[in-house]
Amino acid sequence: MIVQAPGCCQVVENNPIDPESTDDVAAAFKALGEAHRLTMLLLIARSGQALCACDLEEHVPLSQPTISHHLKILATAGFLDREQRGRWAHWSIRSERLDELHLSLEELAD
Repeated sequence: MIVQAPGCCQVVENNPIDPESTDDVAAAFKALGEAHRLTMLLLIARSGQALCACDLEEHVPLSQPTISHHLKILATAGFLDREQRGRWAHWSIRSERLDELHLSLEELAD
């Protein structure tokens, strides 16, 4: 709720912003704020299936260990799930995390 204060300033009352949720959203944007990570996330999302880091090598100019590092950051931020298949990790989208971020963006737009 915004109340008009004397002069030109407005006073915001009953601030409904939860610092914990803003920290979470900020961490999500930080994870997405690197172009290679965003590219990898889009590639996995568009594939419609779990992908191995080696599947991403031809699409991003990074070594396999660096790709794995970026995938781990995306997983820590909640965007990817990791499934071990023998020696290889396969990564899939956590759509519920994307939905949460979408809701946060809608709140900003309102």
